[in-house]
Amino acid sequence: MSVITRFAPSPTGFLHIGGARTALFNWLFARHHGGQMLLRIEDTDRARSTAEAIAAIHDGLRWLGLEGDGEPISQFARVRRHAEVAEELLAAGKAYRCYCTPDELAEMRRLAKAEGRSMGYDGRWRDRDPGEAPAGVPPVIRLRAPREGETVVEDLVQGTVRVGNGEMDDMVLLRADGTPTYMLAVVVDDHDMAISHVIRGDDHLTNAIRQRQIYDLMDWPAPAFAHIPLIHGDDGAKMSKRHGALAVQAYRDLGYLPEAMCNYLLRLGWSHGDDEIISTEQAIAWFELDAVGKAAARFDLPRLDNLNGHYLRELDPRRLSDLLAPHLAGHLGRQPNEVERQRLALALPALQERSKTLVELAERAGFLAASRPLAMEEKAAKLLSGEAPALLRRAHHALSGIDQWRPDILEATVRAVAEDAGVKLGKLAQPMRAALTGQGASPGIFDVLHYLGREESLGRIADCLD
Repeated sequence: MSVITRFAPSPTGFLHIGGARTALFNWLFARHHGGQMLLRIEDTDRARSTAEAIAAIHDGLRWLGLEGDGEPISQFARVRRHAEVAEELLAAGKAYRCYCTPDELAEMRRLAKAEGRSMGYDGRWRDRDPGEAPAGVPPVIRLRAPREGETVVEDLVQGTVRVGNGEMDDMVLLRADGTPTYMLAVVVDDHDMAISHVIRGDDHLTNAIRQRQIYDLMDWPAPAFAHIPLIHGDDGAKMSKRHGALAVQAYRDLGYLPEAMCNYLLRLGWSHGDDEIISTEQAIAWFELDAVGKAAARFDLPRLDNLNGHYLRELDPRRLSDLLAPHLAGHLGRQPNEVERQRLALALPALQERSKTLVELAERAGFLAASRPLAMEEKAAKLLSGEAPALLRRAHHALSGIDQWRPDILEATVRAVAEDAGVKLGKLAQPMRAALTGQGASPGIFDVLHYLGREESLGRIADCLD
């Protein structure tokens, strides 16, 4: 059997973390089995579906490297096919027309609630003569669901799920305006697309039971179902924005790398022994659904930060420079010039060792391209008071006499200045750091002098003496 999975987001919002993980699991399972992952945009909700959301879904998948195989499918474009199947069920006596008005349905639910009964549809038009239909009431088409026995789904993650047929009502397949419901559209699309495995969140588990009934009544083979647990916040509560339930693009803007995001999402509910750092190639080779847990995964931002830091340290200089460029331009408010880019190239290997995101790296590297006179952080400004100007003047004089601007010579010179002034090195290094970077923290002061070069270093120190 050919493995064909699908990712089927609704374009009513951006691609969020939970959706991205679902796409990843579908993509990996298909790749592991040499199959395909198809993309279907479930855009039948015309009031809420937007072109912007569709574009954002494609953008997010493209950034993560999880684009589907072949052309994306629009569910809305297939509404005639969905209606065709509903009519086929109707003609076979496996569905029927229901002429209940909205007011009748509301009253039916009110009475059921008052009497402690199920509030589902009571089947009043199931066996009624259509000749009794009231004039002017457009009917819906409902599935003639089985009343006896049970419906069973053998879920590849959740195990065997059984629901008594008496607990379910006759669901609507086609609305009064002729549009299909989600339940019908999904089944028809999955069948026509030859989907072999439906991998999605476990909030769809009850839908699988209802959808299985449509498969059975159409005499269609049902796909294998795998319902993966949802992602919760670090406190165990339902995922929200405060937990990190942001659009995928927001994580890109915050400076995370796509390979780090995929690695992190992979480990939210799936495991391979104690392995934490898992490359795409390894993930494809190892991914199977039997390693997906049943418990909800917890989103842990510090863990993502650490994982992203690992991948950031592994980046080659050219790709790092390309990825950092927009973040650095955003931090500076302009593009760095050629001289500043040369300083960045010199400093990046050391700076990336200490950074966990591209945004953090841009902030750390910002001093290399800062315009003079430097804007001072409050902590840095305090370091330039008291005896600091006198010490900086000594350092400026000594450094001005250096011809070879090498780290070893710079270190020896600065240490000699501190010794001659009768102070510990830190007493001089701290105001020098403030003068050279405008910050209270930075790489080692000798490295900073080296990165900035002779002219810029002396100029920045002189700015603090004027």
